[in-house]
Amino acid sequence: MSTIRTEKTDTEITIPLLAPLVAALKAGPTGDLAFISGADGEPLNKESFGNAFRDACRAAGIKKSAHGLRKLAATRAAENLATTSELNALFGWTGTKMAHHYTQGADRKRLAKQAASKLLPNNRSTNNPAPSEFVREKRRKRK
Repeated sequence: MSTIRTEKTDTEITIPLLAPLVAALKAGPTGDLAFISGADGEPLNKESFGNAFRDACRAAGIKKSAHGLRKLAATRAAENLATTSELNALFGWTGTKMAHHYTQGADRKRLAKQAASKLLPNNRSTNNPAPSEFVREKRRKRK
């Protein structure tokens, strides 16, 4: 695991280095005090990294971005039941706004799937049968 201190908020976050990330870091250039560095060996700032990542994606014919990967990671974690606190710890967020955005989306998706099953006729809840054709015919005659 690696600990990183952010510049803007001075928040310390601990990032587990998963096997695919370790392999990618070993394959690319790294600096003395940075996981990812530019050709000059200096750490890349957020904007420079984002631009380099976007350029590499475009060269590969992929229309994605580094931020898109971050969003995907947060979505995947939330859909795998990560809590607000876990998302904050993993992504270095403070407060609950960003984590809630992802957990709320994941909850809505999961709950919609659960609710849809309750629309089926053999559900355990009480089902009211549809009116018979006779009742429907009477309604038509009254009009």
